[in-house]
Amino acid sequence: MQRREFVELLALTGGATMVTQTSATPLAASFDVSEKSVVELQTAMAAGHTTAQQLVRLYLARIAAFDKAGPKLNSVIELNPDALAIASALDAQRKVKGPRGPLHGIPVLLKDNIATADSMQTTAGSLALVGMKPPRDAALVTRLRDAGAVILGKTNLSEWANIRSTRSTSGWGARGRLTLNPYALDRNTSGSSSGSGASIAASLAAVAVGTETDGSITSPSSVAGLVGIKPTVGLISRAGIIPISHSQDTAGPMARTVSDAAALLTAMAGSDGRDPASAPANQKKTDYTRFLNKDGLKGKRIGVVRAQLAGANDRVAAVVEAQLAILAAQGATLVDVDDVPNSGKYGESELTVLLYELKADMAAYLADYGPSAPIKNLADVIAFNEKNRAQEMPFFGQEHFIQAQAKGGLDNKEYLAALANNHRYARAEGLDQVLNEHRLDALVAPTGGPAWLTDFINGDAPGASFTSPAAVAGYPHITVPCGMVHGLPFGLSFVGTAWSEGPLIAMAYAYEQASQQRRAPTYAKSHNLKPLPRTQ
Repeated sequence: MQRREFVELLALTGGATMVTQTSATPLAASFDVSEKSVVELQTAMAAGHTTAQQLVRLYLARIAAFDKAGPKLNSVIELNPDALAIASALDAQRKVKGPRGPLHGIPVLLKDNIATADSMQTTAGSLALVGMKPPRDAALVTRLRDAGAVILGKTNLSEWANIRSTRSTSGWGARGRLTLNPYALDRNTSGSSSGSGASIAASLAAVAVGTETDGSITSPSSVAGLVGIKPTVGLISRAGIIPISHSQDTAGPMARTVSDAAALLTAMAGSDGRDPASAPANQKKTDYTRFLNKDGLKGKRIGVVRAQLAGANDRVAAVVEAQLAILAAQGATLVDVDDVPNSGKYGESELTVLLYELKADMAAYLADYGPSAPIKNLADVIAFNEKNRAQEMPFFGQEHFIQAQAKGGLDNKEYLAALANNHRYARAEGLDQVLNEHRLDALVAPTGGPAWLTDFINGDAPGASFTSPAAVAGYPHITVPCGMVHGLPFGLSFVGTAWSEGPLIAMAYAYEQASQQRRAPTYAKSHNLKPLPRTQ
C-alpha cells in the first residue's frame, strides 16, 4: 500500500485508529482459513465474521505452525512486515467505501522472482541477489495492490527458476533451501514455483502467483493438488520478473479452485508499456470469472492425447480414463488424437532459445531492477557461484549458466533459426494443426505423474509430462486436480490456442465441479509402498 493510500484512508475515517472489524457482528473466535476459497473469505468479511487483518494473522499463524514448525514445509522464504498495516487500511476502506473487488483484503503470496518495491527482497532464491530491493513493483504486483490484495510474502523456488543446472533438484535454492511436499515430505514439489505450490496446498495463503517457462506453474500445481493457469505469453506483463526467456516466460495463478485462479488472473491481466509482448492484452483480457459455468463442457470437442496416456504411470492412466468419462457425461465429445504433431522437433531448439535469451534478458533485468546491485549480468552470477561454491553448489552445478554465457547476441543466426523452429512446430504445425484438423476446443492429457522422491544425488526424475507444447508455443495451459495415486495428487491438463483462457476456464471449471478431486494434504512423512514379504 502506497503512502497516498494511507493518507486517503485516514481522511475517510477521520484519522481514527485502523479498525479490525467491519461490522457490529462479533468476529468468529476460531475462523478457520484452511481450504477456504476467495469467495468464502469475501463472504465472511462482508458478514463481519472476519477481517483482512484477522486473515493475515490467521495465515501467519499457519505459516508458523506448518512452514516453520510441524512438518516444516519451508515454502515461504520471506514475510511482508507491512502486511498487517496494509490489511488494516483495507479494512478501513471497506468500511467506508466497500470492497474494491474480489481480491480486496485477500492475502496473496508471490514467488521470489517477482519484484516488489517494499521491505522484501527479490532474489530468485540465490545468495547472489540477497539484499537487492527493486526500485519499483513488478507490473503484476501493482495490479494486485490496486485490486486490494494483501501481499503476504514471498515463496521459495527452485533457484533461478530451475535454469541453472542440467541436474537440479526442484524446490531447492541456496537462500531458501528445500521446500517439502505437504502430501509426502520425502516427495518433490516439482518446480520452479515450488513454494507457491506447497504453500497454497497447505492453506498458508488464499492464492499464490507462480511463473513458468516450461512447466513451472503447471507441474508444481499438479503434484500439489492445485489449479494452475499458465496464460498466453503477454496476457500478464513480465516487467519486474527475473527472467529466463522473453519467448516463453509468464506469470500465472496457483490456487485450490478454478474460481480463485480466475479471479487472480483477472486482476493480473493487462497491457504494460514495459513489456512489448503484453501490447494485445488489454484487447484480449476479460473478467475470467464470467466463464465459471457448470455447463462449460457442453458441446465442446476435446482431443485426448493418447501418447501422453500411453507414456504415463499405469495407475495414472487408469485414473485419467475414469475421469474422461466425466468429461463425456458433462456433454463433451471426446476425440482420440495420437499426439501433438511435431512435438519431438523442438526439444533442442527450445533449450537453444532459452540459453540465448537467459543471457540477454538477465542483464536487462539487472540493469533495470538492480542498478546499484554488485551483480550486473550472468557472468557475475557465475563468478559469484564459483566463489561461494560450498553454499551455492553443494548438490548440483551451473552447466546451463556456463552454456548460456558462451552464446552470442539475439541477432545470432543459431538463435534466430531455433526461435523460428520453435514457433513453426509448436504453433502452426503443432497445437494449431491438431486443434484445427479435428475441430477441437481443447486438448486434455495428464499433466504429469505423482511426485517423485527428492534426490540430491541424481537430481529430478519427473517422468512424462504435458507441459512443453503449450510452453514453447506460448499458449494457455490449465491443470486441474484429477485424482490421487497412493495418496499423491496429479492434474488433468486443458490446453488450447492463443488467448483461449476464457473457454479453457469454462471447461476446467465444469470438470472441477463435476469431479471434485481436490484433497487437502495430510503431511505424511512418506507414501512409499512397503515391499512384499519374502516367500520360501
